[in-house]
Amino acid sequence: MLNTTTFVGLDVHARSIKAVALDAMTGEVRSATFAYDAAAVAEWVRSLDPAAKCVYESGVTGFDLQKRLAALGVDCVVGAVSKMIKPSADRKRKNDRNDAEFLARMLSVGNVVEVWVPDDECEAARDLVRALDDAREDLKRCKQRLSKFLMRHGYAFSETTPTGRRKGSWTAAHWAWIKSISFPEKADNDVLAYYVDAVRQAMEDKARLERLVEAEASKPRWKRRIDSVRCLKGIDVTSAADLVFEAGEFSRFKSARSFAAWLGLTPSEHSSGESVCVLSSSRRQNRRYDFDTF
Repeated sequence: MLNTTTFVGLDVHARSIKAVALDAMTGEVRSATFAYDAAAVAEWVRSLDPAAKCVYESGVTGFDLQKRLAALGVDCVVGAVSKMIKPSADRKRKNDRNDAEFLARMLSVGNVVEVWVPDDECEAARDLVRALDDAREDLKRCKQRLSKFLMRHGYAFSETTPTGRRKGSWTAAHWAWIKSISFPEKADNDVLAYYVDAVRQAMEDKARLERLVEAEASKPRWKRRIDSVRCLKGIDVTSAADLVFEAGEFSRFKSARSFAAWLGLTPSEHSSGESVCVLSSSRRQNRRYDFDTF
């Protein structure tokens, strides 16, 4: 049972916070606007009710405000934005105050699905594997730019082994082939040098982050779980670290089914009446930036 009658919805932006407090007993609604200042929000909330409970939607602002308010003694949760089902009529009267009031009312009736908030060490580990994922994407794009630039000028790597098998890209033979290319126009040679440098730099960045992830994975908090995950075929240290860091604590999942749902491995369904249609696995969309609801 909740020990408060005051519920506060926070509409949080990078530089501002709109707060609306709802007294569930009297129906009184109060509002205030702040800069992104947790101390000011905490002072206002405590002036209304020391036992007040706050909520804001998960989003790009992350968990920073929740952690700051918690450190100041204010009860604050992060609500899963994907579970916030607003009436269609509200779509045409959207503003910060209405959004904050909606959150306060949802919290007052227990209709907010709380997000699991990682501690600072876990969040830092998550940031590290996400940076590595970004580095992999950057390397992929750099390689594509270089290969497509060469293709536009009629160059395609097609060297073969003595057995007739085509040699792989980005091998020593491939780099030697790229190094042998020269254009009649200086500008094209400058572009080629730029793309080659970009690929090499991206490769170095990726390798550096891989070493950092491996170092983080060796810490006592993570090592046993990562070693266990690595028992699965095809899982190396960085892949295991990705899974373990993102999950944070496996004990937060109520069952294997909920863990599979978090991974996106459960089948989706579109059934109605006598028609039953089970579709492919749901997969997780924007998995790096969504917020867990388990």
